[in-house]
Amino acid sequence: MAVRTKARRGRETSGNAANGGRAAEGTVPQRLLAVATRLFAEKGFEHTSVQEIVDVAGVTKGAMYHYFDSKDDLLYEIYARVLRMQTERLEKFAASEGTLPERLRAAAADVVVTSIANLDDTKIFFRSMHQLSADKQRTVRAERRRYHEQFRAMVQEGQRAGLFRDDVPAELVVDFFFGSVHHLGTWYHRGGPMSGEQVGDHFAELLLSSLRPVA
Repeated sequence: MAVRTKARRGRETSGNAANGGRAAEGTVPQRLLAVATRLFAEKGFEHTSVQEIVDVAGVTKGAMYHYFDSKDDLLYEIYARVLRMQTERLEKFAASEGTLPERLRAAAADVVVTSIANLDDTKIFFRSMHQLSADKQRTVRAERRRYHEQFRAMVQEGQRAGLFRDDVPAELVVDFFFGSVHHLGTWYHRGGPMSGEQVGDHFAELLLSSLRPVA
């Protein structure tokens, strides 16, 4: 079960803060997350102090600790909010109308598009995840595993129905796909030759192509 941190309580009472950390406006939790994301990206997690975060956000330490237990909690929430959003979207795609290949294609493209839209958040987190407490690391891994399991269930359903090739384990297919998604932060640049939507379309086509039954 996921840990219900102060950050999550702040999200529940103050609205969704998943804006990628690119605007220091809105509620106190949103402003803190926006500022923390920018400072972690510029200076690194370990070189950013709580005092700097609250000064730039224009709040007191007391206000911060009302929503977040620590700087560690801010780092956790930067990534966890993106993962929660992606999980909610995946559930909608899985339950939507359309053929299974169409639903899987939409889900595959969407996780690429949303990862690129929140690329700074994801890069910061993976760069600094080892600095989280052991409990938070386990929580993040469990939440990410649940997401992958839901995605894998769609692949397995297609394999059982004969829509997808079944000579390669679904788990390997999903691990290969998400290995590529998690690698986006090492090469994708905004303003490059392809938009996030174009990359998403290519990734989705590569996934579906690899799953088509061999004639």
